Amino acid sequence: MNPEARRHICFLTGTLNAMAGAERMTATIANALAALGHRVTILSLWDASSQFPLHPEVRHEAVFAQRPSFKRAYFATIAGIRRHCSAHRIEVLVQVDPMLELFVLPATVGLGLHHIAWEHCHFDEDLGKPARKLARRLAARFCRQVVVLTERDRSRWLEALRPRSEVVCLPNPLPFALPEAPAPRTQRTVLAMGRLVPAKGFDVLLRAWKIVAAQAPQWQLVIHGEGEERPALSALIRDLELEGSASLPGICHDPVQTYGNAAVFCLSSRYEGFGLVLIEAMAFGLPIVATDCETGPRELLDPGRDALVVATDDADALARALLAVIRQPELAATLGTSGRQKASQFAVEHIAQQWDALVRAPR
Repeated sequence: MNPEARRHICFLTGTLNAMAGAERMTATIANALAALGHRVTILSLWDASSQFPLHPEVRHEAVFAQRPSFKRAYFATIAGIRRHCSAHRIEVLVQVDPMLELFVLPATVGLGLHHIAWEHCHFDEDLGKPARKLARRLAARFCRQVVVLTERDRSRWLEALRPRSEVVCLPNPLPFALPEAPAPRTQRTVLAMGRLVPAKGFDVLLRAWKIVAAQAPQWQLVIHGEGEERPALSALIRDLELEGSASLPGICHDPVQTYGNAAVFCLSSRYEGFGLVLIEAMAFGLPIVATDCETGPRELLDPGRDALVVATDDADALARALLAVIRQPELAATLGTSGRQKASQFAVEHIAQQWDALVRAPR
């Protein structure tokens, strides 16, 4: 890379020691920019461990060893961010959540940084944090760019905030290379994946599975993930008498094997910021059954062509769609082939070039 085009970039995030989508994407894009020749650091607010492999040239540090109370450690957090940016001569700061603007704005006064906020949640969701609305307003005013994942979300930012910042849509990439061949789909397994939280709608999926299991008893439902809803979901499996056909095996550590062992992928979410698991499943040629979330799935999927899409919170409709794919092999094959073609558009090399252009914008 031409030294004039090389940037000193910092990704600021909560932690990389969590198996979640935003954390995975932070590592993926940081690695890709390092491979292009940029100097990249990742500053976690707590815990310098990572659930994801990092490029040898990516430096990972943390402000705190363990998660503090940010109300009590507010000024120490600001000081830690400023110290890192100054010590590493950071030129581009990417905050992996507009909420971090509450720290970044005071931490970077006078440093002259190219400042980017990266939104992973859809605009109309605050994840239970009322301060998120204030943080988004600050990001819209003081960041050079706000990166969102879908055009629908970009429209919401523009309509609601009339930002000074440029609002840019950059979708998440596949975090792995497109598989050379689709999954064989020989095992009778419906796969779902995500944090075990209410937003993912796994309670609805289990109620749908009660209907499916009665009509397709040879099939299994596997829900990968961890989270606060595990006790409730485990209890629901028992209450619905699904112990023999539905399981919660925990976090997926080997996506290639996990997707490769599935025949159908189901996304039952009530809302999504993007829905990266859809692209991952499509890459393996799995037919998709999904709910019609306003952002993410609604923009990513072409109903009837690469997915069957049903209303959110409708267990009966979800069951009908799953049974249609299970009972109609030709439909499943058509959906899988179309989805795999779409997934190729999300190769990391392509998305990384768009990030490269963003961080190299004239100073």
